[in-house]
Amino acid sequence: MSQVDRAIALFGTAEPLEAPRVITAGPLTLELEAGALRHITFDGVEVLRGVAFLIRNVGWGTYRPEIANLQVSQDTAGFVATYDARCADDSQAFSYHADITYTVDDGLLFSVTGQADGPFHTNRLGFVVLHPLAGIAGAPVHVTHVDGTTAESRFPLHVSPAQPIFDIRALRHQVRPGVWATCTMTGDAYEMEDQRNWTDASFKTYIRPLSKPLPYTVDSEDAVVQTIALTFETAADRPPATATDGDIALTFEAADAGVLPKIGLALSPEVVPAARAALPVLRQLGPQFLICRYDARRDAGALADYRQLAEDLEATVTLELILPAEDAPTAEATAAATAVTAAGLDPESVSVCPAPLLMSYQPDAVWPDIPPLSAFYSAARAAFPATAIGGGMLSYFTELNRCWPPADSLDYVTHTTCATVHDADDRAVMETLEALPYAIATTRAKLGALDYRIGPSAIGMRHNPYGADVAPNPDDRRVAMARNEPRHRGLFGAAWTLAYAAAAARGGITALTLAAPVGPFGVIHDPTWSAAFYDRQDTRSVYPLYHVLAALAAAAGRPRISLLSTAPSQIEAIAWHADDHIACWLANLTGNTVSVDLTALPGAPLSCVLLDEDSFVAASTRPDYFTAPSSAPVPDGKIALRPYAVAALHLSNG
Repeated sequence: MSQVDRAIALFGTAEPLEAPRVITAGPLTLELEAGALRHITFDGVEVLRGVAFLIRNVGWGTYRPEIANLQVSQDTAGFVATYDARCADDSQAFSYHADITYTVDDGLLFSVTGQADGPFHTNRLGFVVLHPLAGIAGAPVHVTHVDGTTAESRFPLHVSPAQPIFDIRALRHQVRPGVWATCTMTGDAYEMEDQRNWTDASFKTYIRPLSKPLPYTVDSEDAVVQTIALTFETAADRPPATATDGDIALTFEAADAGVLPKIGLALSPEVVPAARAALPVLRQLGPQFLICRYDARRDAGALADYRQLAEDLEATVTLELILPAEDAPTAEATAAATAVTAAGLDPESVSVCPAPLLMSYQPDAVWPDIPPLSAFYSAARAAFPATAIGGGMLSYFTELNRCWPPADSLDYVTHTTCATVHDADDRAVMETLEALPYAIATTRAKLGALDYRIGPSAIGMRHNPYGADVAPNPDDRRVAMARNEPRHRGLFGAAWTLAYAAAAARGGITALTLAAPVGPFGVIHDPTWSAAFYDRQDTRSVYPLYHVLAALAAAAGRPRISLLSTAPSQIEAIAWHADDHIACWLANLTGNTVSVDLTALPGAPLSCVLLDEDSFVAASTRPDYFTAPSSAPVPDGKIALRPYAVAALHLSNG
């Protein structure tokens, strides 16, 4: 059995990580990472999630700056950091100098001056400020506009499909009782975007309004000068900051919290042959359904293969039916149904989407000139009279939030998510889990109790509604908007998957799809899609998230038990009633070892199985790893979870 590099086990990639530099000065703490400021806290409370000078190309891809001459000096009252940076590709380059200073009296100042080597074509070049969600969503904010006028507004509670605030010069909000922060932004006008649309855990305020032409050109003679200033007002009698040290605790919130969702796998024509070859291992996973993409413009030849694989797995089929929208909806739906019937396929449900809506449009943009969604749904219902008809979007929640379907035309609503639309940083990917409940709550507010299904969702990008294609990633790096996402294959992917499932279950999602059988989004390795470590194995290997999905598939329909974590951004959990015990699965969402206190749970731990870097190799070659394993001890009701570890606990029934 091959050994594995620790980075491969954790992240699926050996790409080196540069640890952020933590800077503390007085009540302020922040991280300096790749030229950006992250997790800016004051009195122990996060004020801004990030401040970064970002440059994006004409396809919205983000340049990774080359940092040079970084110098940092600090004392207890303040700090100074400076660096030079350059963003370049084969056709253009932009260089800039950054100065970052902080003093207790003057606050934090981040300034940039820069210049292009020649004509530089971009969709965005400038500062981006991120406000976090906790304590912010739904809270008041005082806005200063570019002309100096002021207004009272709020950070939206439900996800806003369009920019909630425009023409911004400064934003002031309460950090905690007795502490207010004002972020002042110079350069062009700024506007705010609700990043929860893409499950980013932030409200993003960025330079250059989207109402201006895109892309635009910065010429070499155009000096770019921008600043971000963060200042604080504090009341002398403010209460002391709350300590957050100690073990993370889990408690049961409710014993009756609905049931766990059905678990599916996603199929597209190119993965079917390899999926058939992996059939014995797929049977052990036991998905309840397969989501099969059927683009009526080209995929009819895959329908019989979908039927055969579904029969082999004793799974139902949900068709993602893409209609061309070039003819009448009735004619297109009827033709699609004829092809489905000819293949002998009897889908349980059909999710309908006109092809033009696979691309994204701003709410106030010119949308495709096609019949209304209700016409496509009615046509599909007539063509598939005994089948559940779903709608929404086959792309992301963003697109659903900009074009809500008529609920009375549907049996269910659906959408997907991608965790790397804007940022591929490890923590940013995990932080997308914070935004998922807001997307679910927004959908519930719009569509009420309509059956709600999510997926295929993933860390990587299955489909790009914002450009021509997904980003290439042949070197297994952390790349935004890439189909090949190495962390999907590591312990990181298993932890993210478990936490995603926990959030979906809390939101009452009835069917959840977070992977495919094989391929870039697979649960089983196939040599057709190369992957470090797995290519060297003699047997067919499974990725860590295979075990999470197998457990959830076996538990589908079981009564869920609502759990609370005192630090859900670090430890997430999901629990359910099994036949003779309570099953409780935990995931460490961080790169640190975390201690978890289980003493408040009603049942005593009977057994504990760990999937971590020590057991990674064994688990990769044993699909039954969690069903016939050796048990780890749980001394004194506490368990230490190593980075991105997953633990399966069997608890007594109270």
